Amino acid sequence: MPARLSPYEIMERLVAFPTVSRDTNLPLVDWVEDYLKSHGITAHRHYNEDNEKAAIFAHVGPEEEGGIVLSGHTDVVPVDGQPWASDPFTVVERDGKYYGRGCCDMKGFDALSIWALVEAQYRGVTRPLQLALSYDEEIGCTGAPPMIERMQEVLPKAKTVLVGEPSMMTAVTAHKGGRAFWVHMHGFEVHSSLMHTGVNAIMYGAKLIEWANTINAENMARTPSDVAALFEPPWTTVHVGQISGGTAHNITAKDCEFGVDFRILPDEDPEMWRELFLAKVAEVEAEMQAVVPETRIEIIEKFGLPGLAPEQQGEAEAIARAITGDNGNHVVSYGTEAGHFQTAGYSAVVCGPGNIEQAHQPDEYITVAQFNAGHDFMKRLLDRL
Repeated sequence: MPARLSPYEIMERLVAFPTVSRDTNLPLVDWVEDYLKSHGITAHRHYNEDNEKAAIFAHVGPEEEGGIVLSGHTDVVPVDGQPWASDPFTVVERDGKYYGRGCCDMKGFDALSIWALVEAQYRGVTRPLQLALSYDEEIGCTGAPPMIERMQEVLPKAKTVLVGEPSMMTAVTAHKGGRAFWVHMHGFEVHSSLMHTGVNAIMYGAKLIEWANTINAENMARTPSDVAALFEPPWTTVHVGQISGGTAHNITAKDCEFGVDFRILPDEDPEMWRELFLAKVAEVEAEMQAVVPETRIEIIEKFGLPGLAPEQQGEAEAIARAITGDNGNHVVSYGTEAGHFQTAGYSAVVCGPGNIEQAHQPDEYITVAQFNAGHDFMKRLLDRL
C-alpha cells in the first residue's frame, strides 16, 4: 500500500517547494501528480504559455457532472527582505501555530484538499469530488481562467466550488473584483526654465492620479447600494501605490510609470470603469500631444478579476454553512478565484482555514486550531459525499 500522508505531512511537502509567483511551480506539481497517481488518481495539467508553470486538477467518484471542486492556488508571495524567525520554506510549530510561507495562504488548504481527494478515492463517494490547484493567483488570478476552461474540456463539469482562501472557516459570499493597469507616460525633455515647450511626464501623470482622487471622493459620497453596503469601504476604489520617473529636478521628465488598481463592487460593471479610465487617458494624451505630437501614454492591462456576487440560494454557500454552522454575513474587499468560477457558471463560496491578516506577512502562520478545523470540515464534507 502506498503511504497515505496526513494533512500536516502534505503541507510540509508543499511548503518546502518555494513556488514564488516569479518562479516555476513544476516541482510541486510533479509531486502532487505522483502522489495522486500512487493512490490511483489521474491528474491533469494546464501549462502557461512558457510551459514554466502548470495548474493541476483531478476528479474522484462517478464520471458524471454536478460534483464539488476544492479550489486552491500553488503560488506564494516573495519572502525577500522579510525578517523571518525560521526558514520560510520549512514548516515549524511554535506556540500552537504552524509557521511557513503559504501555511495560511494557501498551502494549508491545498494540503487538506489533497488529503480529502485521496480519502474520497478510498472511501468511495456517490457525488464527484474534484481538486483544482492554479498558478499565478498572487499576481492577479491570471492562471484561473485557462485552468477552468481546460477543466471543463477534460473533466465532467462540477456544480459547486469551495475556494479555500483564509476566512477563519466562515462562508464569504461576496468579494470585490479588480482591474489593474500599468501606465507609462512618454514625455519630452527640455530645460525646466522652458517647461512650456516640453511635456513633463510626471506632471501629466499627476493628472491621472488626481483623477483617481476625484473618483474616490465621488464614490465615497454616493449612497451605497444594498450590495455595496456589505463592504468596507462600501464603494469602488482607485489606487496608485507605486510610481517612478524623471531624470533631474531641472529637466522636464521624459518618463513616468505607475500602477492604477481598481477594486470594483460586484454589482458594478468592470468594463465601465475600464472605459472611464481609458477615456481620461485619451484626454490627457491629447493635451500632451498638443504640445509635442510624438508624446504618448502607454497602457498595459495587467489583469481583470470579476467580483463574487451574492447568490440566491447558492449551493456553495449552503454547503459551507451546513458544515461549519456559520450563519453570519461575510464579504471581503480582496479578490479570489471564486469570481472566475462564478463567471464560468459554478456556484462559488470562499471558505478556508486561517486568518487573511497573516497572509503575505513575515512569519506567516496558521494556527493549529484553524488547521484542525479545516481538517474537520473535510471529514464532514466527505460524509456528505
